[in-house]
Amino acid sequence: MTDSLYDVIIIGGGPAGLSAAQYTARAKMKTLVLDKSSSAGALAFASLIENYPGLDKPLPGPELLAIFRKQAVGFGAEYVEAQVIGVSLAGEIKEAFTMDKSYQAKSLIIATGSMGRKATIKGEAEFLGRGVSYCAICDAAFFRGKTVCVLGDSEEAVKEAGLLSRFAETVYLISPSKELKVSSDNPTLAIQNLKVITGQSVTSIEGGELVEKVHLREVGGAESTLDMDGVFVYLHGSKPVIDFLQGSVEVSEAECIMTNKMTETSLPGVFSAGDVTCTEVRQVVIAAAQGCIAALSAEQYVFHRKRKKYDWHG
Repeated sequence: MTDSLYDVIIIGGGPAGLSAAQYTARAKMKTLVLDKSSSAGALAFASLIENYPGLDKPLPGPELLAIFRKQAVGFGAEYVEAQVIGVSLAGEIKEAFTMDKSYQAKSLIIATGSMGRKATIKGEAEFLGRGVSYCAICDAAFFRGKTVCVLGDSEEAVKEAGLLSRFAETVYLISPSKELKVSSDNPTLAIQNLKVITGQSVTSIEGGELVEKVHLREVGGAESTLDMDGVFVYLHGSKPVIDFLQGSVEVSEAECIMTNKMTETSLPGVFSAGDVTCTEVRQVVIAAAQGCIAALSAEQYVFHRKRKKYDWHG
């Protein structure tokens, strides 16, 4: 065992993942949270939360999420903003891979939420890996000096468009809504080679061997075409985010991770919590509670306890 070996890796920085991190870090477990983006996820997109226990006034979702994150880091969790692109979970040591490096741990908690989506745009699935991508940081360098577009209106989409602008000659940020979900003075929007198109949706992606163009449709019905070398999709749905798992844990027909009541998955030492699991109720308080259970289960697994330990105060 080396100093770089964590007791637990938590994939996902929403209420489930950060609640788990609070409990594991407070239990003196060496804890790493790998979060695709601090501005992504269902809670980060919520305009106001007023029914979470303990709140004496409504809070914007991002502010509540920041409190979760501050608490977890305050207890000693390490927080890294990085997209997990693959895992190796079958062995005693679990491994999570990002573009920059791999991380190892004795246990792992999956808490990636359910804002994933199936390919719905005509040509999206056909051109995946041939101009269509879901990861700017993974593929930006392949589009150096080319024309690309980012589909989405979230802060995450804006951030990824900014990253792509360092490589591509021109970046189009195409939003299906008439307003982006960021402030008008967001510095990314002032980048010279970034062009913002609002109130339009991409209806199809076309090309030969590679992507060559996209078709757009305005809210009112008018259509147009743009020559394009790459399409980065940051639209969101309600499908559990499990693509990086590559079938390593058991999932249901609805593609949610199957767990028992103690959040254990089909693999020893691998747990899952929150909306990525087969939960019937998707609420912040439920995700946080499941994160707590996953942490207790991980602590019991790592330290080979016969019973779970519930308090480490003092």
